Amino acid sequence: MEQKLFKFAIDRGGTFTDVFAKCPSGKVRVLKLLSEDPQHYKDAPTEGIRRILQEELGRAVDEEGHVDNSMIEWIRMGTTVATNALLERKGEKIAFVVNKGFRDILLIGNQARPKIFDLNIRRPEILYSDVVEVDCRVIPKQEGKCELGDITKDWTVVEGQTGEKFYVIKDLDVEEVRQSLIAVRNKGIDSISVALAHSYTYFDHELKVGQIAKEIGFKHVSLSHQVIAMVRIVPRGFTSCADAYLTPHVKRYVEGFCSGFKDNLKGTRVLFMQSDGGLTPMEHFNGARAILSGPAGGVVGYAVTTWKKETDLPVIGFDMGGTSTDVSRFAGSYEHVYESTTAGVTIQAPQLDVNTVAAGGGSMLFFRSGMFVVGPESAGAHPGPVCYKKGGPLTVTDANLVLGRLLPEFFPKIFGPNEDSPLDKDETSKAFAALTQRINAFLIDENPDKKESMTIEEVAMGFIRVANEAMCRPIRALTQGKGYDTARHALACFGGAGGQHACAIARSLGMTTVFVHKYAGILSAYGMALADVVEEAQESCSRTYTPENFEYFDNRLETLKQRCFKELQDQGFSESNIVLEPYLHMRYDGTDCALMCGPWNPDGATTNPKHGDFLQTFIRRYKAEFGFVIAHKDVIVDDIRVRGVGKSDIELEQPLDVQKGDPNPITVTKVYFESGYEDTNVYQLKDLLQGKH
Repeated sequence: MEQKLFKFAIDRGGTFTDVFAKCPSGKVRVLKLLSEDPQHYKDAPTEGIRRILQEELGRAVDEEGHVDNSMIEWIRMGTTVATNALLERKGEKIAFVVNKGFRDILLIGNQARPKIFDLNIRRPEILYSDVVEVDCRVIPKQEGKCELGDITKDWTVVEGQTGEKFYVIKDLDVEEVRQSLIAVRNKGIDSISVALAHSYTYFDHELKVGQIAKEIGFKHVSLSHQVIAMVRIVPRGFTSCADAYLTPHVKRYVEGFCSGFKDNLKGTRVLFMQSDGGLTPMEHFNGARAILSGPAGGVVGYAVTTWKKETDLPVIGFDMGGTSTDVSRFAGSYEHVYESTTAGVTIQAPQLDVNTVAAGGGSMLFFRSGMFVVGPESAGAHPGPVCYKKGGPLTVTDANLVLGRLLPEFFPKIFGPNEDSPLDKDETSKAFAALTQRINAFLIDENPDKKESMTIEEVAMGFIRVANEAMCRPIRALTQGKGYDTARHALACFGGAGGQHACAIARSLGMTTVFVHKYAGILSAYGMALADVVEEAQESCSRTYTPENFEYFDNRLETLKQRCFKELQDQGFSESNIVLEPYLHMRYDGTDCALMCGPWNPDGATTNPKHGDFLQTFIRRYKAEFGFVIAHKDVIVDDIRVRGVGKSDIELEQPLDVQKGDPNPITVTKVYFESGYEDTNVYQLKDLLQGKH
């Protein structure tokens, strides 16, 4: 009989690390600990696993102090390591390799002005430390359009992967590239990004540069056509730079995580969550696909646990953590974007459509020039809010505490310098009293005739209102911005701070249903346990969506499907547990907005590719998003993509019994609302059953 082992799913957030563990007996353990606590442990996920093994088995480490993984079947993890490195610009020192004359192409960027009325616009820092210009160039042949004349007779004609013809104006000088890269290597740079013009389809020059770099001794080389083979050199260059900048950092974290275990976790299956909501083996985990590693678990968690459970309404995920709030939408399928901007870097990679706002439980509170300001700065896990007793600033958590929405007696005594104290409401009240005094002094200076002054509770409620409005904005962008009625959604509330704000958010947006799962406090970690393994294959295309090209689309889709199928089969998935999803990246000719479209009718028809009618999907999505279609324009297929899903077949937790009658409160407390203090029942989550409350 096969021995049953422990299974761990972990979400390492910016403030807290959440652990969901399935014990061999079937028992479920959940744990929440600070992501950073240097006085007590080096790595929070490792510590979480150690504590549970110790409590369940009575032993957790070997003679050398490494966690014994012989009783662990698998570990699934999402982490904000890549996101934080990008935000804080703490990635690897890299060089950017590009065609001669294009050294400033990423500095110039796409000229987007996200804050057009900002009086002090600051350009985000570039990721690379040095630029290498290689003197090679290819240009499209454009038969029937190109009028270069006799100048082309000495140029070599080559064909790209998409079938497009190109002129090689100047070939690569191998020795010159070698000397340039040696000079960069001598500056202490170990990672490079290579993005050459038109390499999405003709990538021979990139491959040669990559080979030379590896011969010289660069530890990491990101070739843009391998990272993401999509048109447009600017986002492709940004993406390859992000990969070169983040992947070594991510790999070091993974190696450090493994080093805390016996034999570096040999024999234990370790999977990391990617930005697209799929898991991947840790050896395949890279920087460009890790930006939304943490939030993606939450999307999977609420999608699996709330969709079609109580209502047929589409669901808005509201994940409020300590550092930020992530919102997303689920209506039966995961919504992905294929180009997004994070910390000023435009990245072309499949990501779940998650909007993030810097308003979490740890967001700091400021009073500036008569305005209440929440964030974007966060107190983090260390020092944390004032109530953590580590000398931190006032935060949203402190505001909820002073309003009576957090009850210290129900929190573990893990705060203070020795981690043995409860939340400190007295210190929070003193800090708010000082802030309130400053606010009232400002109001009197502005209006000497003003008789009434603000109370501590009114000040705290003011900050809560500001935070709530900041969190409503991305929800409106996900719904109203895409043609959906915000009110016709249910709100799935999770994350450590979500429950304190969910009802106010729903009321503000006109929603009438709020879901709270029994694992709402650690739903991102639970989502990791429920997620599937994903392998993707993509190639550029640049063909018109017309019947003469349907056979080409079908052949390329079949080739990519076979590649994904083999990858998943090699990871141990049987044919019955593998699902292959075909997509075409489509846009109107002459426009710049491409949409990734699956088939409308997967069974196909004589007038469509055998994989189905992709055009119908494109037209419907375009009409929904922009309100019109362009009937006389050809539709171009920029890219062909297959998403292979290896079904994990993880059993959901047994649903709770249905609530009969009203639950019994354990106590009654005073909580401050808009109308003042109200007697409020207090319930423990474990005492609540399934149903409406």
